[in-house]
Amino acid sequence: MFNRQNFAPNEEEMDFMPIVPLNEEEFSNEEIANLPESLNIIALKNMVLYPNVVMPITVSREKSIKALNEADNGKKIIGVLTQIDNKNEDPEASELYRIGTAAQIIKQIKLPDGSTTVFLRGRLRFEVNAFIQEDPSFKAHVKYLPESDTKIVDEEYEAMVGNVRDLAEQIMQQSPNVPQEASIVLKNIDNVSFLQHFIASNLNCEITDKQNLLEENDVKKKTESLLKLLQTELQLVELKNKIHTKTRTDLDKQQREYFLQQQLKSIKDELGGDGNDLEIKNLKLRAESKIWPQAAKDAFAKNIEKLERMHTSTPDYSVVYNHIDLLLDLPWDDVSQDSYDLKKARAILDDDHYGMEKIKERILEYLAVLKLKGDLKSPILCFYGPPGIGKTSLGKSIANAVGRKYMRLSLGGLHDESELRGHRKTYIGAMPGRIIQGLRKTGTSNPVFILDEIDKVGKDFRGDPSSALLEILDPEQNTTFYDNYLELEYDLSKVLFIATANNIGEIQPALRDRMEIIDLNGYSVEEKVEIAKRHLLPKQKEAHGVEKNKISISPLVLQYIVQSYTRESGVRDLERQIASLMRNIARQVAENETDNFTIDNEFVINVLGKPKYNNDLIGKQKMVGVVVGLAWTYVGGDILFIETTKFVGKGGLTLTGNLGNVMKESATTALSYIQAHAEALNIPNDAFTNFSLHVHVPEGATPKDGPSAGITMLTSMVSALTGKQVKPFLAMTGEITLRGQVLPVGGIKEKILAAKRAGIKEIILCAQNEKDIQEIPERYIKGLKFYYVEQMMEVLEIALG
Repeated sequence: MFNRQNFAPNEEEMDFMPIVPLNEEEFSNEEIANLPESLNIIALKNMVLYPNVVMPITVSREKSIKALNEADNGKKIIGVLTQIDNKNEDPEASELYRIGTAAQIIKQIKLPDGSTTVFLRGRLRFEVNAFIQEDPSFKAHVKYLPESDTKIVDEEYEAMVGNVRDLAEQIMQQSPNVPQEASIVLKNIDNVSFLQHFIASNLNCEITDKQNLLEENDVKKKTESLLKLLQTELQLVELKNKIHTKTRTDLDKQQREYFLQQQLKSIKDELGGDGNDLEIKNLKLRAESKIWPQAAKDAFAKNIEKLERMHTSTPDYSVVYNHIDLLLDLPWDDVSQDSYDLKKARAILDDDHYGMEKIKERILEYLAVLKLKGDLKSPILCFYGPPGIGKTSLGKSIANAVGRKYMRLSLGGLHDESELRGHRKTYIGAMPGRIIQGLRKTGTSNPVFILDEIDKVGKDFRGDPSSALLEILDPEQNTTFYDNYLELEYDLSKVLFIATANNIGEIQPALRDRMEIIDLNGYSVEEKVEIAKRHLLPKQKEAHGVEKNKISISPLVLQYIVQSYTRESGVRDLERQIASLMRNIARQVAENETDNFTIDNEFVINVLGKPKYNNDLIGKQKMVGVVVGLAWTYVGGDILFIETTKFVGKGGLTLTGNLGNVMKESATTALSYIQAHAEALNIPNDAFTNFSLHVHVPEGATPKDGPSAGITMLTSMVSALTGKQVKPFLAMTGEITLRGQVLPVGGIKEKILAAKRAGIKEIILCAQNEKDIQEIPERYIKGLKFYYVEQMMEVLEIALG
């Protein structure tokens, strides 16, 4: 009693205990005569409304809301009938009981979700003669049924009523969830009809039993039926209490949990299963069509068995479920079909990127072998070069050319090894590693996986991610890659890993040894002009909404922008300058000034300002002791001026310009060589005792170091000591020894391209670097003259005459 387990909240009725209006008077014959002959009808699913009982219900069905509104605009009297089948969401008139209760609308509350909560007071029973309307709401002709005389008719009936009251009080006393106020309400009810209706409203019995009580006219029979229902309710309450008392003393915590779970399982079986069973069933269905290794299949079966024994509220349930979900989502043997059309692949690569012939040839070689052999362990490629030259975007183009899925993982600043290998499932918030997550996302076991900025991987007390990459990027080991969360070995050999790096010296040597390094040099001026014409201009036109406007710009203007506003190896800064031009054009289009634009040098200067770089400085430097050197930076090649001045002193050497140890040692070596060969260089002996030298490399705020400035420093010092000017438009790079030998250096292509961008016409290099020049296409070095030297005296002969 007073237990609403058989009621369904949030349906047509709310789960509230009905309230009994005390001292409620029954309708007189005159009031009954004034009641309407036809009533608007609402249907209840799991509740029966009795006369003289107040009940709040939530109305959400359209028919019921319309019937309620129509009744509220009249005499506020509405008919309430109960559905025969409480599962029917849209019952017809034939599916409603014929006897119900006429109710008075006390109050309505409209809820935000569109439903209405209404408080109804049952007034009088009625019987439906005929339904006169079913749409848009129920309406029926009714015949009212006044209550029978409920005064005590004899001693037997009086004893039955007393027994009803006693049984109700016993049930309330033995039910722990019944509030004390209910017992007080029961004691204060004097009217027998009120008493019967109050108890019947709160009985935990079938709807058919409640409806029979409402339809019964004979007071004695109604009381007998009520007594039987109360007896059944009392026996159930006593049995529950008995079981509870008996098992509470015998069961420990684990047994109690098992007992409750068994009860829950039985209840679920009776109800036809629950959400947990449906989830497990869906997991098994997904596994039936899955093609995976035996180890993964065994792990799935083990976890499913474990999941079936768990309740959804246990903490480990979500852990096991998520692990099973990962096993099913991973593409163990699912691979995308590679495209072996080499001509099409070449066309895609050429269309997406200009130049980069070496990389394109390497990819086509890989596809050719794959086409002939049918199976090949994917190589581990590392694109190495300055920023902005398209290393990352090239990876996406390769994926399109090969016909594979594309995935990118940024390693910049990654310091936790667990990001790659995953966390163990025992940790809160554990997840698989980024590699496994990427494969799960792509849905194939052979995607093109870009490991971006591999040279910027961090290392601290949380682990060394670069060491974890050793297993991932080793073709001999990644067939059995182990993820801590997955707890199974996964074959990564089908994945085409492509790493990108700006500074190869920052990569761990063991990791560098596992990759095939492909050097991406910077772009020449001609390449930049072509890239701007093919890619950057169309991209920026579309980005700024001016792709439909006629915008003309000649290659000479593009070359002017490249040479006067950029000094980078890549094209990012060039793209920013073009974007500035497009923004200015977009503003003019928005102001309806014009639709046709011709971009010339004057337009560029008006938008971008005066040129940032002036190549005339190279030709105008005719001062003694000033030499142009070539340097390598992480953003590509660059030129630098090395200046030396001689002044009266005691033969000291001063070095400024934020130089590193290597450059300081090169300067000291150069001075020692000059002192040893002063006579051959026509330098007076007193020059080293009566004069001091000061070597400076401008832009002192920028740190500089490396083995490329040896011959440049030596030439600058000799020029200052002899008073001879260095040949104009000449640059040099190379290291020296005390014996005067010129040693080869790296980064030749970047340095050569930087020299050409700066307007240099002649370059001095070590003879051993001639092979590097031969690898550069002829069109990039057209107009440059190279001197290949082995001894320092050759350098001085060329530079100083």
